[in-house]
Amino acid sequence: MVVDGGGADTVLIFTYGTLKQGFSNHSLMQDLIRRGDAAFVARCRTRDRHPLVCGPYRVPFLLDLAGSGERVWGEVYEVGREGLARMDELEGTGKGHYERRPIAVVADGEGERDDLAAEAYFAHPSYAMGLWRKSGEVGYEVYSSKEARGYVKRMDRPRNLTFLQQIDAFIAQSDS
Repeated sequence: MVVDGGGADTVLIFTYGTLKQGFSNHSLMQDLIRRGDAAFVARCRTRDRHPLVCGPYRVPFLLDLAGSGERVWGEVYEVGREGLARMDELEGTGKGHYERRPIAVVADGEGERDDLAAEAYFAHPSYAMGLWRKSGEVGYEVYSSKEARGYVKRMDRPRNLTFLQQIDAFIAQSDS
């Protein structure tokens, strides 16, 4: 795998939701690959268990609560500096939507391989526990088309509330 400017200026990113192949935001990854600022590495699974839940509009969230949930399946990409900035913007890291943090993943294949040191976009800690409780403390092993059913693209969501307000409203709403 070669990313323009690769090496020390690249990061392995574990994608587990809408950035994966076949999902609504994968077009960003395709664009980064075309520009030479990302490369697919492998289908992977988290080494440790982490909750993967859906929030408002069926948006997937990985929660940094190691030991809860499942070992989550996803894809790893090697991403250059410019691609990382575009991913951070999409994931709202500057707005408190997600935080990019280290995660250990294992490449899918024959037998167990060594861990890959990657990073993933975790739900911001300000609302992560609320999402975990809202999910009944049950997480998914994979964000598949079944879990994504009902996903609403950002441009089709209400514009009168911020995403954080939408998350708060989702957590607060009664399940009855």
